[in-house]
Amino acid sequence: METKEQIFELEIGGTAYETRGTDKFSRRKVYRAPDPHAIRCVIPGVIRSIAVRRGARVRAGEPLLVLEAMKMENDIVAPRDGIVRAVNVSPGDTVAKGAILVELE
Repeated sequence: METKEQIFELEIGGTAYETRGTDKFSRRKVYRAPDPHAIRCVIPGVIRSIAVRRGARVRAGEPLLVLEAMKMENDIVAPRDGIVRAVNVSPGDTVAKGAILVELE
């Protein structure tokens, strides 16, 4: 199987660069910056308990909920100070990787 090279233009820090890439590079998944307001599930599991509700003020490091995954209980904590905009899960819910668990303002 022959790999076909292409020339790509990239912009990094305001400077344009020309580089070579393969077909695989051109089919890559486009990077999207994570939403700073969404707290996502990093591993599939089951919600065991929820420690906050909509409108609650939280500080960085405060527990938001407990996620059971692979027979271990994981405390999901607030990554920053904020106000809980929404809690998108309930105890007993099975959640997939990438699901939005809690949203902060």
